[in-house]
Parts: sequence; structure tokens; C-alpha cells
Amino acid sequence: MITTKNLSFAYPGKSPVFKNLSLTFKNEFNVIIGPNAAGKSTFLKCLFHLLSPSGRFFYGNRDITNITLKERIALMAYLPQEEVSSLNLTVFETVLLGRLPYLNLHITKEDATCVMKILETLHISHLAQTSFSSLSGGQQKLVSIAQTLVRKPKVLLMDEPTNSLDLQKQLELCEVIKEITRHHHIGFVVVLHDLNLAARFGDRVFVFDGNGGIYNQGSPEEVFTENMLKDVYGVHAEIKQDQTGVPVIIPHMSVRTLDEHIPV
Repeated sequence: MITTKNLSFAYPGKSPVFKNLSLTFKNEFNVIIGPNAAGKSTFLKCLFHLLSPSGRFFYGNRDITNITLKERIALMAYLPQEEVSSLNLTVFETVLLGRLPYLNLHITKEDATCVMKILETLHISHLAQTSFSSLSGGQQKLVSIAQTLVRKPKVLLMDEPTNSLDLQKQLELCEVIKEITRHHHIGFVVVLHDLNLAARFGDRVFVFDGNGGIYNQGSPEEVFTENMLKDVYGVHAEIKQDQTGVPVIIPHMSVRTLDEHIPV
């Protein structure tokens, strides 16, 4: 469980991206949503200490604000939006790099088994001996995700991992995350732009309001309201429920009228 206390961050010479955020992310599928430039990606970078915010971080009751890089890598993993550079390696070798903190002089049977199990989980084991650089963008994304998962961190930060994936792969990835949280007690903090994916799979949803704060947080049923979509996203939308009770967001139009965009 990761907790932030009074977390604030501003880029040099700029207004704060967010101010005094005190949030708790349990070992479940935590989803961060919000409009563009609301600070979602910046927040993940702060959690992973790629940026230096004010405030404190805790893992359970342990203060991890000033832990070493080695300790941080053992505790959490971070998957950014950007694709990894093209490598002259096979998919298997690329994913194996994720186990660098555990590798000795020789690759063990455990290392190889761990890599193949993750590839099978993501339905890409057939690509194990394929060159990474020859893959499509979506396939490269899945390999990057596999490389992150193979480290077996306690907390996994993912910035828009479903980008560039087709619909089937988006659903499968979210299902994998859900299963891992259930059976391995790993906490995921995931930025998503697809609100229907967030509503269907998120255990807890955090809505960044675009003004440096949190509009709301809670279960999808609590968070996804027509007022929230209007206030935060600037759209008129309808909230329905599917046969299992999951909220389904149906956007209709921007709150800005058509007249504002067409010169008279």
C-alpha cells in the first residue's frame, strides 16, 4: 500500500501541477483519470522519484521518501508512455532484462521460466524468439509490459499501458492486471484515458480535476457521474449500467456550444 502525504510539485517557473495530495493506493487496481495536462503522468513520475516533489511517501507504515535507488527498484516498477528503444534482441532477451536485479552470471531455469510464464500470460509466447525491432507498436508495448511484470515488484506504476493496443489486447491486459492484484497482492497505479476501461476494471478510481487537486475518488459506481463528466471533462454524457452493473459512459457532446467554434 502506497500513501502520499501533502504531495506538491511544480516545474520551474510554472504554477503547481498538483498541491497537497494525500492519497492511498491499496494492493488493487487503482486507476487515475482526468483531462489532458491534469498532472497524471507527472504524479506517476513523482511516485517513482523521477521528479522531486515536496511531501512524503509511505509503503505501509514505512517512510520511503528517501530510500535508495536499489531499494526503490526492488519495491516498485514504472512503465512510461514512451516505447522502449528498438533493440537488436529477441523478445525473450528483452523481457529477461527486466530481471537484471536478480540475475547472476548465468541465467537460471527460474529466470527462463519466469519470462516464459509472463509471455504466456500476455499471449505473446509465440514471439519469444522474434526480434523486438520487427514487432508492431502494439506488440512492442506488450513486451515492455512483460519486462515490467517479470521483475515481480510490490507496486507497479503504468502510464497509459493500453495505448496502441487493439480492443482485444486492451481487455486482456486489464484482465491480467485484475488477476495479478487478486492472486499476488501487487498494487497497480495505472493512468487510463479510456473511461469505460477504468469503469469496468478499476477497483478504485482517482479523478484529477485539472486544477491541482482531486475531484473525487472511490469505486467506479461512486466516481462516474454525469456531473463529474461535465465538471472535469467538459462533456454532456449519460451513465448507463450493463447487465453486470458496471457503469457505461455514453458521451453526447461538449459543453461548449458549436457556435463558439465557428466564426460568424
